[in-house]
Formats: sequence, C-alpha cells, structure tokens
Amino acid sequence: MKKIFDWLDNRTGYRELTKEALYEPIPGGARWRYIWGSTLSFAVMIQFITGIFLWMAYSPSAQTAWESVYYIQHEMGGGWFLRGLHHWTAQVMTVLLVLHLMQVLIDGAYKAPRELNFWTGLILLQIVLGLSLTGYLLPWDQKGYWATKVATNLMGVVPLVGHDLQRLVVGGSDYGHHTITRFFALHAGVLPMAIMAVIGGHIYLFRKHGIHTKQPHKKPDSMFWPDQVLMDAVACLAVLCVAIFFTIYFRGAELTAPADPSDQFPARPDWYFLFLFQFLKYFEGGQEVLGAVVIPGAVMGFMFLMPFLGAWKLGHRFNMLFIVALLGGAGFLTFEAMTSDKSNPTYQAALKDSHFKAERVIELAQAPSGIPPAGAVNLLQNDALVRGPQLFAQNCASCHRYDGHDGRGQQLEDPQTAPDLKGVGSREWLTGFLHPENISSVKYFGGTMFKDGKMAKWARKNLPLDDAQAQKKIKKVIIALSAESKLPSQSAIDERDAAFIKEGATLLDDDFGCTDCHEWKNNDEDATAPWLTGYGSREWLIHIISNPANPKHYGTKNDRMPAFVEQERLTEREVSMLVDWLRGDWYQAPTEH
Repeated sequence: MKKIFDWLDNRTGYRELTKEALYEPIPGGARWRYIWGSTLSFAVMIQFITGIFLWMAYSPSAQTAWESVYYIQHEMGGGWFLRGLHHWTAQVMTVLLVLHLMQVLIDGAYKAPRELNFWTGLILLQIVLGLSLTGYLLPWDQKGYWATKVATNLMGVVPLVGHDLQRLVVGGSDYGHHTITRFFALHAGVLPMAIMAVIGGHIYLFRKHGIHTKQPHKKPDSMFWPDQVLMDAVACLAVLCVAIFFTIYFRGAELTAPADPSDQFPARPDWYFLFLFQFLKYFEGGQEVLGAVVIPGAVMGFMFLMPFLGAWKLGHRFNMLFIVALLGGAGFLTFEAMTSDKSNPTYQAALKDSHFKAERVIELAQAPSGIPPAGAVNLLQNDALVRGPQLFAQNCASCHRYDGHDGRGQQLEDPQTAPDLKGVGSREWLTGFLHPENISSVKYFGGTMFKDGKMAKWARKNLPLDDAQAQKKIKKVIIALSAESKLPSQSAIDERDAAFIKEGATLLDDDFGCTDCHEWKNNDEDATAPWLTGYGSREWLIHIISNPANPKHYGTKNDRMPAFVEQERLTEREVSMLVDWLRGDWYQAPTEH
C-alpha cells in the first residue's frame, strides 16, 4: 500500500495538501467557539449533495414543478427524507451564520487586517438569504408563490430601476413559467457558484491571517488536527442530528396547494424574513422605500464599516451594542408578527383553509385518476369540496346559510333571509322543514315571502304534533321524498327502507294531497309549486339554481333568487360543483380497515 500512496503523492502531492489543511496552528488550543465556520461548510455540503439528488427528480416549470415536488415528497422512495434534510439544513444554516457572525464580532476577528474576511462573511450571509428566497418558490405551491410575489413586489419600490428590476427577476409582467425557470437558475446555478467562490476566498483569507485570539493564552498552542477537528466533527454531527430530527418530526417539508393566482393565500415569509415583513408595516402609504430599501441598505452599509470603527475600543463596544440591538429588534419584530397573526381571526381562518386545501390536493392526487395533464392546480379548481364553499359564500350566503355560516365557517352579521341549505333533501332537513313550528323559522321559510304562505299554513293544519297518526304518515312521506334526492350519504338506508319509500310515495299523493299543487312523477301543467319528482337530486338542484323562476319551480312566485346560469352569474360547471358540495357528493379516499 505504501508504494501506491507514494505513487499517488508523486502525482498529486496530496500529503503536502493534507498537511497544509490539517496542521494549522491554533493559538491557545482548540475551542468550541471555533466550530461555527466548519459547521457552516458542512451545512453547505449537505445542501449541495441533497440539492443534486433533488434536481434529478425536479422539473422546473409552472405546470410540472409542484407535481415533481409532490412526487418527491409522497411517491419517491426516501424522497420525503431527502427533501426534508435539504429544507431543514437551510433553516439551520441561517442560525449558524448569525452565531458565526456573533463569534467573529465578540472575538474582534473583524478588525484589521481581517476586513476582507469579514466582508466576505457578510456577502456569504446575503447569498444564503438569496438561496432561501429563490428556493422558497421552487415547489410552486401557494405558500412559496404568494410569499415570493410579496418579496419581488418590494423591488418595484426601488427608485428609478425598481420596475425594470422587478420585470427582470419575474421574467415579464406576470408570474409564471419564466419566473420559476429564472429562480431555479439562480438557486441551482448562479448562487451556488457564487457561494463556492466566496467560501473559497473566505477560507483563504482566514488561513492567511490565522485565528484571532486575545493575549496571553491560558492554554498552550495546538494544531487543527486532531483536537479542533474532533470538536468540529462533533458539532457537525449535532447539526446533522438537528436537521434529521426536524425532518422526521415533520416528515419532510411542508407542501401547500399548487400555486393558483386566482385563489388568495395568507402570504407570510419564512421565519428568518418575518421581522422584515413586520417592519414594513410601519412604512405604509408610499413610504415603503424607506423600510424596504433605505433603512436595510443603511444597516448593511454600516456593517461593512464596522472594521474601521472597531479599531477604537469605544468603537468596538458600539459595534457590539449595535449588533445586539439589531438582533434584539429582529427578534422583537418576529415575536410581534407571530403574536399578531395568532390574534387575527381572518388570518387564522385563511391559514386553516390553506391547510385543508394542502391535505385535500394530496388526497385527490392519490386518487385512481391521479393528476390531470393540465396540472395539479386543476384538481382543486374542479373539486366540489373545495370550490363548493367558495361559490356558496360568494353567491348564496347573502341570503342563505350553511349550518348557520357562510359555507366556509364564517359567521355573518347580515340577517338570514332564505333557508339553511346544509343537508338539503336529506331526511333530517325535510323533517325540520315539514314541522308545523319550524317551517316558518329562520332556518326554513322565516326570512322569505312564504313565511305565512300556503305551504306553512298547510303544515300547521295537516301536521299537528298531537296527531300521532299524521306524524307517523308524514315520516314515511319524508322517507319517500328524500329518496328522490339519491344522496350518497343515504344510499344504504334508502335501499333498506324500500318498502317505506313505496308506501310514502302513495301517502304523498293520496292522503296529504301534495299533488294538488306539486307535480309528482307525471307532467302536470296545472302545478303551481315546485315539482317533487327527483326532489333534491343533482339534476333538480342544478335546474332550480340555474333559473328558479322556471315554471317547474317557483315561476312568477320566485322570491328574489337570481337565475344564476341564465344571468351568467355562474357557469354550468360552477353550479354543478356547488350542487355536488351541497349534496356531499365528492371524491373521498377509501378508508383502511
């Protein structure tokens, strides 16, 4: 083996290189406070390795980015771990950079002749933040899309060149394919090359000037190998363990719903930019340039001047006070932002909605039909469970309610003036409706012109609560009428109660005289009330929402309800999704037994 190593050394000179790398003198001996530079280099190495493997499965386009990240996170063997390790190591890097900066400042290792080394460290900090910002968008999910849009909009406030700079970064006037390809080029190409060059220069300058220590030394000098190497290795292992812990705890990294410009999202930057987000709230009304450009630029400019100011003892103390105040202020603003969000019901509702959509799109993507060629964003745009509440809140909740709210869980101040539609067509809903005391309540006809109309009077006259025989018969009628809706949730009990359904259909016609006003099974041109054939079914609900003034429904007696399709307030597809949601008819993943 010695001959092989001798031959290799003769060709490469690796022994001299190894000696140069490992046998660096450490004045005062190895210390734990010197580990931060090595842990940062280790974290960067993890980022490069995991990033390369992620690159192998990632497809940077507006139609494939989310889909490929979904594949990595949920389909590829070990993909969640790979992505999580990349994500959480990036989070740890930001903390390590701050700790390294503090160690350099406390030790005075930024003073002459180490100014250039300090400046390369500040540049490294900005490159790492740039990597975080560009990487944030790459999953092309709602969280990354809207947070990046907020961040890039700040470029527009830069005097003179802001608008052009924003267009250059975004790749045009709007966010899309060119945006993600440019961010990917920055994240996987430009910035990694820049960080390698800066780290190389940083290490070169560090080795040139050596470690800065205070005199006299309490411990004898030693070499980098083996004591400091052991401390660095232990610290690097600790960094790896922290990243692995978060990766396993969160099973990778969060992936929200696919980016959808038409669907608002509670945009917030990641925690290391949250202080700046909160800081900008103090500069509204045309003063954004101060908070986004002038003040941050002045702070960074002052930090570049720190080595000159630190030449004086008082100046060094001022530098330390400044950095402590800066970090303290950033911490306070971050805490303030988090506290504000926790007490903001609108934000919390939006956050809850975003979590629901993130879980729902995964469920849809894992359905037998999978992700359509048009992209995963279409899964939510065409899902009744997602779109139904939105359409209800936008078009129906001004009069109706859904279990007392607007369909999305929000209570409304405006009075309810039309029936509550949760469970419409079900046995429970009809039982409440055909109750002599409930039919004129606000949940049903109480806010309409039919409050004391013919139907309400009929119920009070023919369905008295003390008439056990009438109540027994109307229960069978309800079962028969509800069976017309063919609700998925009732399919099993409707099949079981086939005899009651048949008997109830006869009672509806013969005993209660419903067909005197309503059409039932056969065409009846003399009918003056909504038809009951197929009552509450998908076709029936689509028909009445499309035009309630149709003779098959309320005709000229229609009470304020718009003809949503005929008046082009909703498309036929939107009405279908709204109806499917009201009926509880959407895809559900099979449960495991």
